Amino acid sequence: MHHFTYHDDRLFAEDIDLTALAEQIGTPFYLYSEATLRRHISVFRDAFKDTNALIAYSVKANSNLAVLKVLASEDAGADVVSGGELQRALKAGIPPEKIVFSGVGKTVDEITMALNVGIYQFNVESEPELNAINALAGGANKKAPIALRINPDVAAGGHEKISTGKSEDKFGIPWSQARELYAKARAMEAIAIKGVDLHIGSQIDNLAPFETAFKKIAALIDTLRADGCAIERLDLGGGLGIPYGEGAAPPHPDAYAQMIKQVTAPLNVQLIFEPGRMIAGNAGILVTRTTYVKNGEERKFLILDAAMNDLIRPALYDAYHDIWPVVREPETPLEKYDVVGPICESSDRFAKARELPAAKPGDLFAIMSAGAYGASQTSQYNSRPLVPEILVSGERYSVIRRRPDFETMIAGEEIPDWLG
Repeated sequence: MHHFTYHDDRLFAEDIDLTALAEQIGTPFYLYSEATLRRHISVFRDAFKDTNALIAYSVKANSNLAVLKVLASEDAGADVVSGGELQRALKAGIPPEKIVFSGVGKTVDEITMALNVGIYQFNVESEPELNAINALAGGANKKAPIALRINPDVAAGGHEKISTGKSEDKFGIPWSQARELYAKARAMEAIAIKGVDLHIGSQIDNLAPFETAFKKIAALIDTLRADGCAIERLDLGGGLGIPYGEGAAPPHPDAYAQMIKQVTAPLNVQLIFEPGRMIAGNAGILVTRTTYVKNGEERKFLILDAAMNDLIRPALYDAYHDIWPVVREPETPLEKYDVVGPICESSDRFAKARELPAAKPGDLFAIMSAGAYGASQTSQYNSRPLVPEILVSGERYSVIRRRPDFETMIAGEEIPDWLG
């Protein structure tokens, strides 16, 4: 569910007319619905209301401070994968005791920062990382709370680039090494073993791979406890898919929760979840304006003012996004377009042979389901400025990231004196 609807054939975000907003803000821009963010996290939270669960929102999905503030007000924690994300979570008011730190390449500075603020848990992904955390925690006279991220070798995810749980993926501890590394961790003076972690991928549209992986981890917990590890937490990661407008709808959080409760009930552990896309994905759109309509020999091109630097998912993952006209004209015939941006790359394409109402320069379109891995993956390629981000709440809106001008874009660059 989201709060983007047509009123008299004009697309609104909650109570904001996007046509009028585009005239004020200029295009392209991202827009997020506060009501949708709150709805999505409440649906997920309610699915686990009868369990001991921490919902640690995956900051990488959308790290805007205002988005994080909304989720913090809904009692969410945070899953971070960098020192910058950790600082964002803290600045947004998420307490450190609700923050877990994931990622394969935590640096000395990042580990030290996390130890100093007192995060809830490190999700450790390798033996060298475990050794580094032990050394740094010992030097600071602290105990580092950890869970080892175990790779259960279960294939899942909507694209090979977002699958993280197979044996050849870079993430996590190999299944065959799990018991050995837990034994080493148990002998480390500055390590406090708290739990087990896994995350098998993203945009997963059925429960079967989740259930397979979770059952393997449940059996491992029994083994680890028999080995002497006091396992009290189980971090199940994220990965639950969302509808992007094409194909079957992913499972509802209620069905996901029912399966998890059946698998984990005998374990008596706190559950930790790291949803990102499921919270933010359908809460955001990218509003863009048609620059040209180009007739090729065999196809038509709808050239937008948004580009792959603004939304890279289609270029990176062949991802599908619905594209809606901001103003509907019911009698307008449909045309097939390759929907593209202005960047000098053939991969700068949002859709191929997509049926849309016949368009003309100036027409507005909304690229849907862009709230996750949209703005957070933007760049200034081709020296294009980052697009603004807008938060809507009922009849109110606020610019929560401004569009930089050229001088702001180059403010960190310098020409050496010897170049004159």
